[in-house]
Amino acid sequence: MIAFAPPADLPVVSFLVALAAILVGARLGGEIATRLGQPAVLGEIVAGLVLGPHALGWVPDHPVIHLLAQVGVVLLLFEIGLAADFAALLRVGVAAIRVAVVGVVLPLVGGFLFAQALHLRDLTPIVLGATLTATSVGITARVLADLGKLDTAEARIILGAAVVDDVLGVVILSLVQRLADTGRLSWSPVFVTLLSAVGFLAAALLLGRVAARTLVELVDRARTRGALLTAAVSLALILGVLAAGTGSAPLIGAMAAGVLLASTHRREEIERDIRPLVDFFAPIFFVSVGAAVDLELLSPLRAENLPTLFLATGLIVVALGGKIASGLVAGPVRKLVVGVGMIPRGEVGLLFAAIGRTAGALDPAMYGAVVAVVLATTLLAPPLLQWSFARPLQPPRKRSASKE
Repeated sequence: MIAFAPPADLPVVSFLVALAAILVGARLGGEIATRLGQPAVLGEIVAGLVLGPHALGWVPDHPVIHLLAQVGVVLLLFEIGLAADFAALLRVGVAAIRVAVVGVVLPLVGGFLFAQALHLRDLTPIVLGATLTATSVGITARVLADLGKLDTAEARIILGAAVVDDVLGVVILSLVQRLADTGRLSWSPVFVTLLSAVGFLAAALLLGRVAARTLVELVDRARTRGALLTAAVSLALILGVLAAGTGSAPLIGAMAAGVLLASTHRREEIERDIRPLVDFFAPIFFVSVGAAVDLELLSPLRAENLPTLFLATGLIVVALGGKIASGLVAGPVRKLVVGVGMIPRGEVGLLFAAIGRTAGALDPAMYGAVVAVVLATTLLAPPLLQWSFARPLQPPRKRSASKE
């Protein structure tokens, strides 16, 4: 096996080799997955596993790669927002809130109780429960786009619930951070964070519509090539920065920018122009997700990994069960699709785990278990989502004569 190990400072040549490996690997992995009847994103994640620093070493664990990955997921969510119907999103708002709340509470409580059953104490149970609450909207959104299902009611509920999930995740993250820093709970900063996140979303979606249309009108007068794409991407980045300023994720601001620009007369042009950028940057994110996983920590052939694998198995069961159960409150839609769409964890779950590890609440074995949860849910979600969409709709039950 020939390994490529770029120096720590990642010079230009090493960076170019790594970037080429990511792009080619993602395309090959996506092509293989598609030919096997699976979503392309699954092949991209597996390509990251193969090419990452814990395998071939062609894709280094480096801040530059992480930055490009974040740009990729921001652009992806911007494109998803462009394809969204704002009025339709509002119509499923109540259902999305129900799904998000259940999908956060059940894994949080389940993870907490499971950790306590293993006699884990102090901050450990709450940190482990918190790592199970997040939903990686980037992964689910990409699968929905690959399947051509973004215009379904289930997809709207999933995307809406993922936004609410992010707001709730900010609150839980604040709680965990306060507990880790002070050892006690203070509610006032949590409420400030919650109000800031909700206020940003309300202002962006309600007041931003006028700003988006004004921006497009100004671009209509421009004479330089690329003015529309530059303005659209800039709006996505600016709203992403504002979202981060309120404690929410930048990708939520980017998706809001897409929703706003979708209401303008230049929507189709923006979608056409943004697609090549997404095709270039988004695979970097999914490859980096796979590259971050150290499979040696999860090998059952190593005796020292068995406690980690036992903990991981229990957390995976709680993670899957809690999110799938959230689909039961989605209303008159395919509930399994909604529940499965909420399954994938991602960088947010790892962020919770990192905070817990820094605070001493999680040892390396526990952190490895959380990584296993992220890996399992990330790999399971795409094929399960495709399978759940393919299942035939159940006909409504006929009401019995005695009840009529």
